[in-house]
Amino acid sequence: MKNIGGQAVIEGVMMKSPAGWSVAVRGPKGDISLKREKTGPMAGLLKLPVVRGSVALFQALHIGIRALEFSGNVAYQEDEQAEPFSPWSLGLSLTAAVVLAAVLFIAMPLLLTKMLGNFMHSVAQSSLLFNLADGIIRVAIFLFYVFAIGLWKEMRRVYEYHGAEHKVIYAYEAGEPLTVENAKKYKPYHPRCGTSFLLIVMVISILIFSFIPQEWSLAAKAASRLILIPLIAGISYEMLKFSAKMKDNPFIAAMVLPGLLLQRMTVREPDESQIEVALAAMQDVLNMEGSKTEACNKC
Repeated sequence: MKNIGGQAVIEGVMMKSPAGWSVAVRGPKGDISLKREKTGPMAGLLKLPVVRGSVALFQALHIGIRALEFSGNVAYQEDEQAEPFSPWSLGLSLTAAVVLAAVLFIAMPLLLTKMLGNFMHSVAQSSLLFNLADGIIRVAIFLFYVFAIGLWKEMRRVYEYHGAEHKVIYAYEAGEPLTVENAKKYKPYHPRCGTSFLLIVMVISILIFSFIPQEWSLAAKAASRLILIPLIAGISYEMLKFSAKMKDNPFIAAMVLPGLLLQRMTVREPDESQIEVALAAMQDVLNMEGSKTEACNKC
């Protein structure tokens, strides 16, 4: 059975397999539009432990931009006031998002931790305590950010498609025919979710950053955090894959529980029409793999 992952987009779902990816989007008239592409030459690097984590992260960003471009143009095709999505506009949006992420999750935690060290000398003097405080502040900012964007009506729709994606992947992994009824019975939370991955990244970053000398300047610490992102992503990716394989182990199940609980902030229960879209994306990507599966209903 192929390893299938996915991502929720605007009024749709993207599914990715080793062969390529497919995105299905519900248009304003109720029809489902599909776009598929084969995986590029980086696929071979996805077999190298640790290295494949940073490669997968870069690949996910690239595919995510293309999937969002397609989904936005399909979902808003009848809105005369909506500007068409283009790689340039999405690229600028991604750049702005990266800058915002650097400020929120690197610069701000460092500054707040430094301020905390002015009142708690143990934090200022201990590399371990400094990076532990920095990590806790980063997690707190992340949780608040996820909660805040979840209040946005359009984002709640994306969270519902996120749940549809998980349900369909569960049905596929169980080897069941890909139908709405089969997918509906599964939970919308999945141990290999990107939300869980982000939480693992933050925990691993606390451990790795604790080796950074305390006497380094804030600028050097910030730069080191950026440089170490590929290593942290690689280790976190391996932990995520391992936890998914060992999900029936009680100890591993306890370790992944925080990630599953966090998904309750980024996942909503989907309706049948949203599950149909996720099924269409899954069926199309399986067709790329040459898999023989039962077609979904109404797709």
